[in-house]
Amino acid sequence: MPVSEAKTPPILSHKGHEAPSAFTPESLLREARRQKGLSNIAVPEICILDPDGDIVRHLRAAGRASLHPGWACYHTELYGFHHEGHDYGIVGCAVGAAFAVLIAEELFASGCRLLISVTSAGQIAPAQAPPYFVVIDRALRDEGTSYHYLPASEYSEGDAHLTALARDALSAAGRAAVRIAGDHVLSASELPAVETMAAIVRQGTNVESHTSFSAIGTWIEANNYEIAGPCREVFLEPVTGPPGLEGERWSKSSSQSGRQRNAEVT
Repeated sequence: MPVSEAKTPPILSHKGHEAPSAFTPESLLREARRQKGLSNIAVPEICILDPDGDIVRHLRAAGRASLHPGWACYHTELYGFHHEGHDYGIVGCAVGAAFAVLIAEELFASGCRLLISVTSAGQIAPAQAPPYFVVIDRALRDEGTSYHYLPASEYSEGDAHLTALARDALSAAGRAAVRIAGDHVLSASELPAVETMAAIVRQGTNVESHTSFSAIGTWIEANNYEIAGPCREVFLEPVTGPPGLEGERWSKSSSQSGRQRNAEVT
């Protein structure tokens, strides 16, 4: 396939962000209701996206959630529940920006006025001892979907009023909340020294890095060691890929994993 000479990637080309969409969620839901024989029943004004599905499973197990009778989406189920005087709708396992945006558009077209996404995340920079809530006030736009809605920019900014309300509500409820913004999204820190570590040096593409961790894990289990500290991966030097794969990200790296057996060892 010949390499395109176009300087602007297709995802950024020929965008009319102010133009009305030819495909609307209202039309999609209208046809879905017709095919499923559903009545046009508004969803709760406050809805939640639960990508992990944990909240939905908890509500169902407690007998607090029931299927919404008017939700016409082809791909998901909307559950309704009542909490402290308010009705809520919740959709579980809507993972990925493109899918989540589809569900969001359908929810707003069905009567939702406020949509909140609540999910779990790993901790890269230690803001404080978990568990705690992170209120996101801007997001790095590397997922692709948002470029179909807004002109190109480095970040997508959240509504300042809504994020302030979220932080205030968490504080009033006695929940720990952390704001990660500005230039402090990530910070560098020095990991403590470990006397002995299980280490492996590999050469190849980044997508093959899982084989190193698999080999370390197999060795550690076979020798009766256990995880004691964070895994560490150090890139030693860039390596030129083999013929045909020169464009792939290649590197020589050392993968190390902290383990213990009565003492910290790897």
